[in-house]
Amino acid sequence: MITTLAVHGYRSLRDLVVPLGGLTVVTGANGSGKSSLYQAFRLLSDTSSGGLVSALAEAGGLSSVLWAGPETISRAMRSGGVPVQGTSSRHRPVSLMLGFATEEFSYLVDVGLPTPSQSLFARDPELKRELVWDGPVLRPAATLLNRLRGTVKVRAERGWQTVMEDLGPRESVLTTLSDPRGYPELSFVRSAVSSWRFHDHIRTDRHAPARQPQIGTWAPVLDHDGRNLAAAVETVRESAWASVLDATIADAFDGTTLEVTASEGLFFLSLRQPGMLRPMGASELSDGTLRYVALATALLSPRPPSLLVLNEPETSLHPQLTQPLARLITEAARRTQIVVVTHSAALVAAIGEAAPEALQHELVKELGETHVGDQGLLSRPTWDWGSR
Repeated sequence: MITTLAVHGYRSLRDLVVPLGGLTVVTGANGSGKSSLYQAFRLLSDTSSGGLVSALAEAGGLSSVLWAGPETISRAMRSGGVPVQGTSSRHRPVSLMLGFATEEFSYLVDVGLPTPSQSLFARDPELKRELVWDGPVLRPAATLLNRLRGTVKVRAERGWQTVMEDLGPRESVLTTLSDPRGYPELSFVRSAVSSWRFHDHIRTDRHAPARQPQIGTWAPVLDHDGRNLAAAVETVRESAWASVLDATIADAFDGTTLEVTASEGLFFLSLRQPGMLRPMGASELSDGTLRYVALATALLSPRPPSLLVLNEPETSLHPQLTQPLARLITEAARRTQIVVVTHSAALVAAIGEAAPEALQHELVKELGETHVGDQGLLSRPTWDWGSR
């Protein structure tokens, strides 16, 4: 289980360290940094698939996502004694850093500005550093892998061993060193991160893939836009979680049942409601109903991920679905770690009622910088970014 997420220099997240539990709820006002926190999870996941550089490019490049404020915010700036301003020199290089800690191994990636060149790809950010260490706290004695620019070293029985000297600036050790026997700690980190799943805006528009007939093949993982929803529903219905899915849908929609039919290799999803003479196909369902079915299918997957991050799952849902959604999330959190990012006070309260042990964090913004509202020096997890 991930115990800590750390972000430095990404949008409003100048230096944020967030403790995580089996179920964590993150809330805050509009513009407080919730979406940036969600995207930080996604960027870490992109690192394991080799997509970090392209993801940053799609966001407008590194310069578009870096922290735009001063390198440090002094006490006088916070009190209003002096205006917020930069300095003539920097103490640290420009960087975007992401990391997470578990009880077993932890990981950090440091992304920086590219080396000037004549290449047409000269604007691509570069991976400057990657570290893997034993336990949740970075210490020299606990460091197991150290990537500095193109050189990768791993700890061996007799000190450090150089295993690569020409790793490309756009490549991560998570995708390059794939031998689980030679690099077991790296294999652990890669498999954990690559299994993370995200659901934010499952399409529910009139032309959404989830509303169309779909190829009928076993689907333990719901696609991010719901294009395999019918197959994913049937996969759950033919698993040990069938009764839980049935109860979840009946709980949310007063006795409604899900049906999946097949014809010439295609699956068709429909709902049968009490009093209706025929089932209603996916094309007829409201946006909220379709979204709830998709959320239930994702949360009850027979192959749960190590981490599931939900961004504003309450979107398009009727307020009456808040309590069923909270029960669905807390039930799923018994099998996998879940982070819920939401601005719904009702959902936060409902999850707190269903799972009092869940962690709750409210993000607030001060002078453009995102903080965890009630976090102090003693409640902030220990985290060290090290240096290049």
